Amino acid sequence: MPLREHLRELRRRVVLIALGLVVGGVVGWMVYEPVFDLLQAPILDAADARDDRVALNFQGVATAFDVRVKVSLFLGVLFTAPWWIYQLWAFVTPGLTSKERRYAVGFLAVGVPLFLAGAGLAWWAVPNAVHLFTEFAPAGTTNWVDAQLYLGFFMRVVLAFGLGFLLPVVMVALNLTGLVRARTWAAGWRWAVLVAFVFAAIATPTPDAVTMLAVAIPICLLFFAALGMCVLHDRRLDRRLVAQGLPRLDGTTPDDDDAPRAARGGDTATGTA
Repeated sequence: MPLREHLRELRRRVVLIALGLVVGGVVGWMVYEPVFDLLQAPILDAADARDDRVALNFQGVATAFDVRVKVSLFLGVLFTAPWWIYQLWAFVTPGLTSKERRYAVGFLAVGVPLFLAGAGLAWWAVPNAVHLFTEFAPAGTTNWVDAQLYLGFFMRVVLAFGLGFLLPVVMVALNLTGLVRARTWAAGWRWAVLVAFVFAAIATPTPDAVTMLAVAIPICLLFFAALGMCVLHDRRLDRRLVAQGLPRLDGTTPDDDDAPRAARGGDTATGTA
């Protein structure tokens, strides 16, 4: 596909994602109050644990409105996850055959739960961070937490975890399109593990190793699971190409595999003679 058509396709997908987010944001606006109670719960729990005053603070006149808009858009991202994940798939895999496009169902069936699982893991980690950091406030003091900073921090962590858990799905999608082979992913597995732990160390709001491992280990396992799927796909494609009398993806043929064996046999026969 020419570059201009790629850019048009990208623009179309971005517009569709934006429209979906607007619809999801409207729904998020309607359910804002119960969701805000859930987001505020870690602050209230920290106040109960300290038996002290810990509360969210809306500093400006329009801050409450601004927070409601941001939380509504955040909920829109969560609610429309199947929509924008599908648009991502449709953009990455435009050249697939009609048969291969059926993988979109599997892509959504795996991608959406993974994104939500990552978001759920973050939702578990943030309250622990709030409880830990509020403990540093001296006894008898009042801890006024800026509502915009707190909710922005909460939402960034949730989205970062969700997108981190989508990495294996993107790996498989790039492999299906032929852009990245399994051997390329396999060659960089050490870097992938390192990046997973660095991401976990940065994204996790608490400094303890347990939370970091709880994030990094699932990401590593998902990476190797995706790598296994890429290997199986490449092997199946190689067999199909060989059956059609074509070279494999790496340019080799079955005759290349037999060449060293034949050379060894020839050497042996020469030595015997």
